Amino acid sequence: MEFEVVNIDLFKGENKSPDYLKLQPFGLVPAIQDGDYTLYESRAIIRYYAEKYKSQGTELFGKTMEEKGKVEQWLEVEAHNFHPPLYTLVLHTVFSSKLGITPDQKVIQENEAKLGNVLDVYEERLSMSKYLAGDSLSLADLSHLPFGHYLLNGAGKGYLIRDRKHVSAWWDVISNRPSWKKVLHLFPYPT
Repeated sequence: MEFEVVNIDLFKGENKSPDYLKLQPFGLVPAIQDGDYTLYESRAIIRYYAEKYKSQGTELFGKTMEEKGKVEQWLEVEAHNFHPPLYTLVLHTVFSSKLGITPDQKVIQENEAKLGNVLDVYEERLSMSKYLAGDSLSLADLSHLPFGHYLLNGAGKGYLIRDRKHVSAWWDVISNRPSWKKVLHLFPYPT
């Protein structure tokens, strides 16, 4: 699907402008406008688009109730187990200077260990299936791409993925999708 992107520079505070706060009252990114419909929170947005365009391309929610349950389960794992320690790592390793944060090595080590424990669970899961929710690509896999990209390309912690055979193979499959490569080409990551 085609869409227009309006870049919001967080480092310049554009996310706190009155116009942006009308779209996203917490001043965070992303937010979308689809006609008259506005939505924020990345996981809500991906669910919305997956449902809206489910007849086009890959069924990203699963076909049966059981498959959908697994997709939702792993979306929750990403949101509550994978993302929090990775977000902290990215703040302390990639954006600390722009945010005026002094990188705290203890915080970095603690969150690296937390993320390692999460990825150990992923390694076990991915030894039994090609993707997190089963043998078909789903939103659960794709939701890992944005911040997972920083882990391998900026945070200097790619070994957390590469040292785990099944996680590494899974990452290669999901991160080499043409649609993800197009996103990276069109919208280079800030560093």
